[in-house]
Amino acid sequence: MTVQQHFDRTLPLARAGVDRAAERRLDEPWLAAAWSHPSTRVLAVAEGKAFVADTESGTELVLLSTFDAPDSGERVFLGCDEDGTAYFAVLGAQLPGRLDGPERPAGLREVGGLLGARDAGLLVHAVALQNWHGANRFCANCGHETVVAAAGHVRRCTSCAREHYPRTDGAVIMLITDDQDRALLGRQALWPEGRYSTLAGFVEPGESLEQAVAREVAEESGVRIDLDSVGYVASQPWPFPASLMLGFTAKVDSAPGAAEIRVDGEELDEARWFSREDLAAGMAAGTTLPPSGISIARRLIELWYGRPLPEVSW
Repeated sequence: MTVQQHFDRTLPLARAGVDRAAERRLDEPWLAAAWSHPSTRVLAVAEGKAFVADTESGTELVLLSTFDAPDSGERVFLGCDEDGTAYFAVLGAQLPGRLDGPERPAGLREVGGLLGARDAGLLVHAVALQNWHGANRFCANCGHETVVAAAGHVRRCTSCAREHYPRTDGAVIMLITDDQDRALLGRQALWPEGRYSTLAGFVEPGESLEQAVAREVAEESGVRIDLDSVGYVASQPWPFPASLMLGFTAKVDSAPGAAEIRVDGEELDEARWFSREDLAAGMAAGTTLPPSGISIARRLIELWYGRPLPEVSW
């Protein structure tokens, strides 16, 4: 397996095994029939967590029948699989009481990389919707209360009837290299000691992705990049609470002083140029910690590093 194949196959939160079947969201008779069908499965979600179980085949979501599903919370339709099984989520204030088996509550940061494609896609979809619903109880146009519509994918104002749709915040995340093929990695003051990651930031209004890459790198580290070198790699949703992480690579500009690091002291506490040997030695000594296993930052570093990074707990 090549590094690129490893990268493509292991973006944990970019996987899915269910067709979202958006054409069914306004079909109330079909939704009612699907909810009543014995094969339908329901995911209970609260505060970004769901019940999971560790089985012989791996970590799996605990999916309930509609009979066993919580009777309080917002019901949203997640889609159908190739066998025709419909999947819903109930987004509540708390998970139902403990189940009878070894189930445990867990969030995406903990199990996103352990779940299969179907379960990862279901949980990402449900968590993203729960975060959006929680932040849009009232109409941004007139201030009145909104209600759920379109099987959980629209909120409609009870006064002016304006419809509000889920929003995704675009964020660029980039692996920058210099003329010695060293990688630029930084750390925030709140992170565990020794943890370094790629630089990242949100796309601003009226800005291209390439411009966002250049601006964020300059703002956070002082490093200036060659805009023509910016190349897209991959993306994955990051529902913490509502981002889409767009991964890029880029090279430092050839102008004198372009690679000089001057951290802003706000978003970044420190930034360094790492050779592959520097990174390997730091990880071996335990003084350098890579990003978490579900992050696209980790995969960008692996693409440059040439092999998977070791798993660490932090």
